[in-house]
Amino acid sequence: MEKLAILDCGGQYTKVIDRKVRELGVKSDIFPINVKSEELKEYKSVILSGGPNNVADGQRLNFDKNIFELGIPILGICYGMQLMSDYFGGIVDSNVKKEYGQNEITINTNIPLFEGLSPTQQVLMSHGDTVKVCPKGFEIIAKSGDAIAGVGNVERKLYGVQFHPEVDLTVEGMKIFENFIRKIAEYKEYYALEDRIQTSIKMIQEKVKDNKIVVLVSGGVDSAVTAALLVKALNPDNIYAIHIDSGFMRKNESDIICQNLKQLGLKNLIRENAKDYFFNTVVEVNGKKIGPLVDTVDPEIKRQIIGEIFIQIANKVIERLGLDPKNTFIAQGTLRPDLIESGNPDISGFAHKIKTHHNDVEIVREARKKGLIVETNSDWHKDEVRKVARKLGLEESIASRQPFPGPGLAIRLLCHDKNEEVTITSEDVERLSSILKEISEKGFILPIKSVGVQGDSRSYRNLCVISGNGLNFDWKLISNKAKEITDSINTINRVGYILNKTNLEEKPKCFDMKISDESVDLLRELDKIVTTNLEKSKVNQTFAVLLPIGINKKYSVAIRTFVTNDFMTGRAGEIGKEVEKEMLNNIVNEINEKYGDKIEFIIYDVTNKPPATCEWQ
Repeated sequence: MEKLAILDCGGQYTKVIDRKVRELGVKSDIFPINVKSEELKEYKSVILSGGPNNVADGQRLNFDKNIFELGIPILGICYGMQLMSDYFGGIVDSNVKKEYGQNEITINTNIPLFEGLSPTQQVLMSHGDTVKVCPKGFEIIAKSGDAIAGVGNVERKLYGVQFHPEVDLTVEGMKIFENFIRKIAEYKEYYALEDRIQTSIKMIQEKVKDNKIVVLVSGGVDSAVTAALLVKALNPDNIYAIHIDSGFMRKNESDIICQNLKQLGLKNLIRENAKDYFFNTVVEVNGKKIGPLVDTVDPEIKRQIIGEIFIQIANKVIERLGLDPKNTFIAQGTLRPDLIESGNPDISGFAHKIKTHHNDVEIVREARKKGLIVETNSDWHKDEVRKVARKLGLEESIASRQPFPGPGLAIRLLCHDKNEEVTITSEDVERLSSILKEISEKGFILPIKSVGVQGDSRSYRNLCVISGNGLNFDWKLISNKAKEITDSINTINRVGYILNKTNLEEKPKCFDMKISDESVDLLRELDKIVTTNLEKSKVNQTFAVLLPIGINKKYSVAIRTFVTNDFMTGRAGEIGKEVEKEMLNNIVNEINEKYGDKIEFIIYDVTNKPPATCEWQ
C-alpha cells in the first residue's frame, strides 16, 4: 500500500495532519522527527509537522538531514518549514510581532501546491519565528504582508508553508493537501475509515479475549462509541459500564445519560454517585498530596485531582463487583487530541502539555504500561468518532451530542485567590488603550487567568474584557481587535465583550472563588440557560463559565461558543451568522430576571483557538 510519513516535531496539530491525509484516502504513519532516513524508504512522501521549539534561538530539534536527500516530495509545515529552510541555507529569525489566529495571505497560484486556489487565502498562523531569507534553490510562494509565508523548490518537489493547512481555520487547507498528495506526490490508492473500525474491533478482541472489562461512560459520543465497539467485539456479559456522577454534571445530565446507555445493549450498567468524594478528597500524585477540590485554585491541579479520583472510584466499583483491579481491563473513550494536549510522551516525544485530561493522568499511564487500558478511539478525532457512531448505528442524539469534558463544571468555574500574585504592567495597559483608541470601546486587563495554546505551547494568561455598546457591538470590528490584542500583548490570551452593560468606566474587581455547592449549583443553572437558548444556533459547542469578577456583585458569567470540526482549532460563533443576536438578548434577559442579584456581567467570549482553548481551563 502507498504510504505517507508524518514526522512529528511536537506540534499540537500533528494528528490533525494524519486525519486530513486519511480523509484524502492515503495511509499515513507518524514518526518522531529524529527517525532515521532508512526507515522512510517505503514511503512515497514526507510531511514535517509544526512544533513548539525554535530554530532561531538554539532549540533546534535533532534530525537525520538525509531525509531531505531521499529524493521524495516533502511538505514542511510551520516549524517544519523553518527546519527545511534552515537546512537549505535560509535564515530563520524571531518575529517582533507574533501571529496567532486567522490571517490573510497572498499565494502564487502558478505553483503546483496552490493550483486551483484564489490568490488570497485565509489561513491559521501560530508562530513566533519566521523565515527572513528564502533558502537557496527555493522561491517565495506565499506572503503574509511583508513576511514570508511559503517557500518552494518545484523541481525537487520540496515545499514549506508557515501556516497550518491541516486545520479548519485554513479555509482551503484540504485543497493544498490534495495538491501535494495527488498531484505532487502522485498517490493513486485509497484507504477508508471502515478499515480503521475493523482494526479497532480486532484490537479489542485480541487484547481482552474472554476477560472482564470495565468501560467508563460519561454519556458523550466518545465513550458511547467505545461501549458500542466493545459490545460488537466481546461477550456483553463480560462488559461492565460505569457512569460516575462527580457532582459536576449538567442539569439532569446523569439521568439522560443512563437512559441512553441502556439502549446500547449494555447488560451491566452501574451509576455511581460520588459528589462528596470528588469535592473533599485529598489524593497523592507523584509523591505529593493535593486537594481537596474545595480548596484548589490551579486548573492543572484540579484536573489531576479529578483524574486520580475517577480511577480510584472505578477501582472501588471493580472491587465491589468482585473483580481484581490489577487484572481487569478498563476501556475509555480517549481521543488523539486528549493525548496530544496532555503532552503524552507515547504519542509525541516533543509536544508540550496544554492541559491534563482526566483520562491521561499518571495513574492511567501506569495502567496503560501494564496493558490494562483499552482506548478504542485513540487514533481518531472528534469528527471521525461521530462518523464511526453513525456507522455503528448509534442514535443521532448521541452521534451529534455536544462535547462535555470529563471534569465537567469543575473546569468551567474559574477559581481565584485574590492574594495570588498576577502582574499587569502599565506598558500592557497603555498598549491596550492604544489598540482601542480609535473606537468607542474601553478595555480592562483582569488578573483572572485562563488556559490557551500559543505557538504549540500552553499559555496561562490574563483575561481582557471590553465594554462599549453592549448587545449592539460591531462583531467584525471587535473580533479583529481581539486578535490584535492577543497578537500584541503577550500577557493576554482571551478577550470577552460585556453584553449587559454599556460604556463601563469602573474597572471590575476580582473576588475569591472556589468550588462549593453555591458556585457549582449557580453555574449549573446558568449553563442550562445558555445552552437552552443556543441549542438552535449553528455552533459545535456552547456553554457557560462562572467568573469571580464584578463591581457590586461577586459573580459574572461568560458565554462560550465554538465553531470547529476537530476541536484542535476553531473560532467563536459569529453573531449574526452562527449565533442570532435575539438568542443572546434572551440569555441576557433570563439571567437578569432570575439571577440579577448575583450576576454582575454577562460576557461573550470572542476569542479563537489559538490563542485561547475551547475550554477556559
